[in-house]
Amino acid sequence: MIFSPIWLARLLPATREERSAALWSFLYFFALLAGYYVLRPLRDQRGIAGGVKALPWMFTATFVALLLAQPFYGALVAKLPRRRFIPIVYHFFAANLVVFWLLLSQAIAPVAVARVFFVWVSVFNLFAVTVFWSFMADLFTSEQGKRLFGFIGAGGTAGALLGPLITLALAGPIGPINLLLVAIVFLECAVFCAHRLEFTPDRQPAARRDGQRLGGSAFAGLAEFLRSPYLLGLGAWVSLLSFSATMLYFEQAHLVARGVHGAGAQTRVFAGIDLAVSLLTLATQIFATGRLLARFGTGAATAALPAVYVAGFAALALAPSLAVVIAIQVTQRWMNFAIANPARQVLFTVLGRAEKYKAKNLIDVVVYRGSDALSGWVFDSFQAVGLKLGAIALSALPVAALWLVLSAALGRAQERRARQLAVMAGD
Repeated sequence: MIFSPIWLARLLPATREERSAALWSFLYFFALLAGYYVLRPLRDQRGIAGGVKALPWMFTATFVALLLAQPFYGALVAKLPRRRFIPIVYHFFAANLVVFWLLLSQAIAPVAVARVFFVWVSVFNLFAVTVFWSFMADLFTSEQGKRLFGFIGAGGTAGALLGPLITLALAGPIGPINLLLVAIVFLECAVFCAHRLEFTPDRQPAARRDGQRLGGSAFAGLAEFLRSPYLLGLGAWVSLLSFSATMLYFEQAHLVARGVHGAGAQTRVFAGIDLAVSLLTLATQIFATGRLLARFGTGAATAALPAVYVAGFAALALAPSLAVVIAIQVTQRWMNFAIANPARQVLFTVLGRAEKYKAKNLIDVVVYRGSDALSGWVFDSFQAVGLKLGAIALSALPVAALWLVLSAALGRAQERRARQLAVMAGD
């Protein structure tokens, strides 16, 4: 009864032709984020183990690593069809995990490896998720995205829910280091789902482009980004997101390091945050995201996240405590995953294919982590001049307000582009 056609139709507002692609996309994102969220609590604990004072350096190292990786990814996308370059990306990250497992299990240079692992997980997360959403923007139209991206995102949330549960259950019995092997299994499952998605018989017309190479140079994404006001606006949105998230993350790291002692206790705090976010997000994505996007549009949906940050920074300015920062972290991540991120991915559906894979990757990876690195040093500078955590939160509040205004403008631009594409398709 649970899997009856009527129940599935209510849960997944898709035509018969769309349903197979949407279900495989759900499973793909589920496996991808389950693997990442097995790693995330270990990453956050290793970040503290590497030293809170070293966090700005690790954010900068992440940005440098992404700058070095971007041309290789651009060349891969230009030369290979989608069905080939996507598995190569994920197999590469799985091989990296094997190397980390060997280093960590043998306790080779533990502090240095902890810092490199922190950087690597940050790089992996951005590349893995960006490749996934580029794929989704290539498969589905703007109208389909509004209906289906909430359900597809729920697959990732279900994986994000399972990941912390696995960490909480197995970190003790098998040890945190062996969780890397669990993440490898999930990553390979994601590759299998991507393969099935390419060859499902009910593919959308866009999916039939899988044999086509995008061509162009490894640096074409930069040129496309710089000459498009719409892409520059998307880059600014991501940069403001990064600034706000980095300010909050650093406040969280300092308050956890100050108030929670011991690697095991800190790991449980981070896993508990992930679990709470996943439960809230999954319920919202299943029952509300698609309806909210259709009812209010992408502008209002993307603006929901900066609105949370405006209120959150105001609360932290008044009471910079561990309980407050955890509550804000749960709320902003819930709003991001459940509402703002599906809406942001819809913003990319109105772009050309090269922009979806090359310029989008540049925005979501290089611009995002470049902003991370800069924001980390801004936080460090605030502390260097004597600002306390509450004052830093107050300083970040106007940036979140600017981000709120930009969200509304991008929503209007996306709707105009979507209408133009619909008219062209009708012709």
